Amino acid sequence: MMIWKVAMTAFLIALVVLVGVVAVLNLVLTVGVIRRLRQHTEKLADLSAMGPPMDMMIGAGERVGEFAATTTDGEPVSRELLFGQTLVGVLSPDCSACKERLPEFIARAEAFPGGRGQVLAVLAGEPAEVQPYRERLAPVARVVIEPPTGGPLATALNVQGYPAFAVLDSTGTVVAGESDLPQPPVMSPAST
Repeated sequence: MMIWKVAMTAFLIALVVLVGVVAVLNLVLTVGVIRRLRQHTEKLADLSAMGPPMDMMIGAGERVGEFAATTTDGEPVSRELLFGQTLVGVLSPDCSACKERLPEFIARAEAFPGGRGQVLAVLAGEPAEVQPYRERLAPVARVVIEPPTGGPLATALNVQGYPAFAVLDSTGTVVAGESDLPQPPVMSPAST
């Protein structure tokens, strides 16, 4: 019986020591996480103090450069062939923000005056990579596939990052940049 009490006491002491070690480790890790959160907060404050983020493409009032491309349907596209207003979206399959914004762009394209003929989707990437985007965009936009860098449309629009959106007039001048684009319609449930 005495051996049983000694063994039980040793076990309880070991358990209390283990719980103490885990508690101290937890405290050290918590202090480390708090320190990192403070550092990140300071970095975010520094970034916001730097001003607004850079524009992803040329701004409102600027004219796009000359370009000539062909859509996936074989239709030529150039600055001279623009008419009316054209909604333009430049997306890349390597861009997580593009994946998030794709449904919004599709909704804007569906509601854009003039329909598919007035919407141009530029996909930057290899044809196999952009295929899922192409399939989703083809019903609502004319689709142009360009290499990841140096494509004629991306160069003409001076694309600096993805996704980039604008509305061009018939002269190729940007009339609405990212913040001024028409919002997609709000869908309400059908009444019964």
